[in-house]
Amino acid sequence: MYNNMEILLAVRGKSMLNILKNHIKTPLKAAIFDFDGTISALRCGWETVMAPLMVECICGAGYDRADDVKRLVDEYIDDSTGIQTIHQMKWLNETRKKYGVLPDLPDDPWYYKEEYNRRLMEEVAVRRDSVLSGRVTREKYMIGGADKFLNALKDKGIALYAASGTDEADVRKESAALGFFEYFASVNGAKPMMEDCSKEAVIKQLIEENGIAGPELLIVGDGKVEIMLGNACGALTLGVASDEVNLTGFNETKAERLKKAGANAIVGDFTNFEEILEWI
Repeated sequence: MYNNMEILLAVRGKSMLNILKNHIKTPLKAAIFDFDGTISALRCGWETVMAPLMVECICGAGYDRADDVKRLVDEYIDDSTGIQTIHQMKWLNETRKKYGVLPDLPDDPWYYKEEYNRRLMEEVAVRRDSVLSGRVTREKYMIGGADKFLNALKDKGIALYAASGTDEADVRKESAALGFFEYFASVNGAKPMMEDCSKEAVIKQLIEENGIAGPELLIVGDGKVEIMLGNACGALTLGVASDEVNLTGFNETKAERLKKAGANAIVGDFTNFEEILEWI
């Protein structure tokens, strides 16, 4: 299990694999990767877009309990990382109605999802297009070693899948911009006007339709949702406590979240991908 010294070393730039639970090594047939924060940093800072939107819609300006609302929102965002965005917006809509400060706002979670996505994409599109135009290299928005790890898994004959809570059209564009699209058998995200969990759907397909047993499946992600789904089906789970600003190192907040979710192991990035392969 990781300890403070291991985290400190990782923060200083030495990414370490922190094994939390032992597992029986089984040849893998497939691996499912979350996208945002796991291999891509194109959406780094999404919380700083979602939180102000939520506070704005719940209490507007000048509300005497605004600090309480900010804490509530921050706690919810931290707890809900990795789920479909529409479910976060459903929480926003219900919380907004509960406080009743701005009753004239639309009673429609999809309205808030559209507004959140509009604000977020103002920055994300600029980052994505800067890579596509060649103004910056794809490594500027790639979690360290992600491409090498994906390539190593593919070389071993392991089928790779991407599953994200981000809108499917956007995650496909962003994975293509970073050169990840070609690695995956499919890139899955939130479908228009649908609430189904893309991560759960991919897991179900691989197990029920492709006949892959839980221990033959690796699930990799920086959120508790994919880790908990992996645990539920008996998959091997690798939590990624990534530092999305520096692209290497270790985020202690994510690490604690992933530990509580029950990850088999936690890593900050993929720069030491050989170590991860040996553990698998």
